[in-house]
Amino acid sequence: MAEALEGDAAQEDQQPPESRDSPGAAFASPVPETADELIDGWSAADAPQEPEIGHLSRPKVTLADVGGLAEVKQRLQASFLTPMRNPELRLQFGKSLRGGLLLWGPPGCGKTFIARAIAGELGAGFSARRNRPCLLFFDEIDALGQKRSQLRHSGAMRGVVNQMLAELDGAASDNEGLFVLAASNHPWDIDSALLRPGRFDRTLLVLPPDAAAREAILAYHLRDRPTQHLDLAKLAKITDGFSGADLALACEQATETAMEVSMKAGEVRPIGQQQLVDAVRSIRPSIGEWMQVAQNYALYGNESGAYDELAAYMRLRRRR
Repeated sequence: MAEALEGDAAQEDQQPPESRDSPGAAFASPVPETADELIDGWSAADAPQEPEIGHLSRPKVTLADVGGLAEVKQRLQASFLTPMRNPELRLQFGKSLRGGLLLWGPPGCGKTFIARAIAGELGAGFSARRNRPCLLFFDEIDALGQKRSQLRHSGAMRGVVNQMLAELDGAASDNEGLFVLAASNHPWDIDSALLRPGRFDRTLLVLPPDAAAREAILAYHLRDRPTQHLDLAKLAKITDGFSGADLALACEQATETAMEVSMKAGEVRPIGQQQLVDAVRSIRPSIGEWMQVAQNYALYGNESGAYDELAAYMRLRRRR
């Protein structure tokens, strides 16, 4: 083996310098000296290739998979899904499909899941505009569509906002089979131009799950796991103010505890009620900070009435 390596090394030493790992090694002799010669030397195989987009994602979930949130579903049906599904009826009533729908509310409460469910309801892809029917979904749109007054020193980001406005106006003129949704945890940071008619002119507040939704979310995350003597209604009652993400975390923590108990026992010990209660009590609801910020806008920055629904929700919680 040593002899073979030495032989290879000897052969390498005999090669001319330009045949080694030098810039000239990629070209036939002579090495191009000008930009024109360099370009002429490129073959078709060297041309930049478009990135592969991959298969279009068509979600299989529908609104039936969204636990609770009956009012949210009803409003989605009336303002978005019914006009989309019934083009003849829509034309008779002169209902326009211009504009998009903005889902907003605290983080972890299912805005992205709802968007995927809407795509599933419509049989739409969850991707690019040329693959119609499709649903264009801008998650955390406040990061892209931030108020331009806050971007005085960032010309690039101002350009992003301006281009987004132009694209939305283009979608309004040719939107057959194209559905536009966005989600935001901080709607007060969105440039007001994005919320004008023909753009994201419809908004829907997605609040923390109610008791029925919390019970459904717990059942979903505990499905196919060994459980015993669970009272999900009681668990739903003690998790008021939890987001869907908080509930998922509680189920994961209870599962880890049950697995540890099973390892020590040498047999499967199902997840029990107390393990879930302990997990819930160890979790601080994640939406508290968001609510504190949102309260300032609902109480002191609501001249347009955009946060009336949020203000009503907060008043209701204070009375409990």
